[in-house]
Amino acid sequence: MPPAAPRIDVAGNAEALAGRTLDAPALREFLTANLGAVPERWDFESLAWVGFFYHPSLEVARAQWASARAAHTTAAARPNPTLTLIPGFSANAPAGVSPWLPAVNLDFLFETAGKRDRRAAAAAFEAEATRLGVLSAAWQVRSAVRHALLDAAAAQARLPLLVAQRDAQRDLVRRLEQRREAGAIDATAVANARLTLLKSEETVAVAEAQAVTHQGRIAIALGLPRAAVAHLTVPNELGDTDPLAQGELATARTRALHARADVLTAFARYEAACAAFELELRRRQPDLHLGPGYQWDQGQSKWTVAFGFELPLFHRNEGPLAEAAARCREAAAQLTSVQAQIIAAVDEAASAETLALAQLERARQLRAESARQAERARGRFTAGAIDRLEVHTAAIELQAADLAVVDAQIAVANARGQLEAALQVPFRQVERLAPMPGAPSPVSQ
Repeated sequence: MPPAAPRIDVAGNAEALAGRTLDAPALREFLTANLGAVPERWDFESLAWVGFFYHPSLEVARAQWASARAAHTTAAARPNPTLTLIPGFSANAPAGVSPWLPAVNLDFLFETAGKRDRRAAAAAFEAEATRLGVLSAAWQVRSAVRHALLDAAAAQARLPLLVAQRDAQRDLVRRLEQRREAGAIDATAVANARLTLLKSEETVAVAEAQAVTHQGRIAIALGLPRAAVAHLTVPNELGDTDPLAQGELATARTRALHARADVLTAFARYEAACAAFELELRRRQPDLHLGPGYQWDQGQSKWTVAFGFELPLFHRNEGPLAEAAARCREAAAQLTSVQAQIIAAVDEAASAETLALAQLERARQLRAESARQAERARGRFTAGAIDRLEVHTAAIELQAADLAVVDAQIAVANARGQLEAALQVPFRQVERLAPMPGAPSPVSQ
């Protein structure tokens, strides 16, 4: 029986999408198969696998891979023979002789010069390119999940510091107002402090709004409805890790230029284009048509054998051959472009990481100096050398230094996420998302 075309219930499909959760039994089975167990607490790696399970881009990539495998089956098939029925009738047949002249002809196509092998090879390379496209889609999902989690973690780390900074600025304005009313300072100092307070309040309002936005971005990156991540505890992805040494970075970059999924995809498409060029080149040699036939001619059985082939009188396939050669050169240029983009992306991410690490070191030094100044201010206040306003000002400067450290940590984390996306360093069992042809896929369809 031929396979039936899949049917989809639009309303039911929409309901299923809206009902996706982090507790679905199918998801738990998928995580157990790929991670060994369902994680007790969600972290970046486990949430990335949630994205691999749910994100629609991977479903599209796997469907495209299935289509390419089917196209390879089509390309490798031998052409079926053609059967032609030719009923004939003689209008002036002699009396007593049947006027009917039925005939049957068969046409067998014999492809020469290995055309079918070249056609199958081109389709096989296209299928491999779409298989690797599943891995490219997985990297895009992983990068989107990392970016969404980093933004959410950054917002969570910055918001309490911004709130504390705003509250301290409010207290400073209140103290300055008291001094102005006592005639100790003029209104200009109070106005400047109020302007700083307004900016601080606006920053807090933006940060609070972004906290809600980041939750939605996490849901989009995972392929889940927003309600499914409403109670998700965002993992802290701002921890420090040692950067890659120069030798390790060079090795990883070389590997990326040779084995990144998009590089292998571009190379497979180049091989497919070259196989298509070989096919067009071999089409200069005509195929052979063999046509045995039979005719019953008024009581006589007549057998015939026809031989046919194309005559290259008007062209020798120059047009399709030139098109195939151009597509081959285009595929080679595309491969070079992909590698050039990788070099630029790795260099940019590595430079961003170096700058972010230097910024983090400066921010920590500034924070340490601000802490010492705040401690000295408290000591001088205890000794009666300064008033409480100067202690409060030193505390505000320390809060600003704390915020600068967090901002630098965010920059480092973003740079390292960029570097991982550029290098596409192998992560656990990623090949299971797109196994070699013939191997069962663990991904639930």
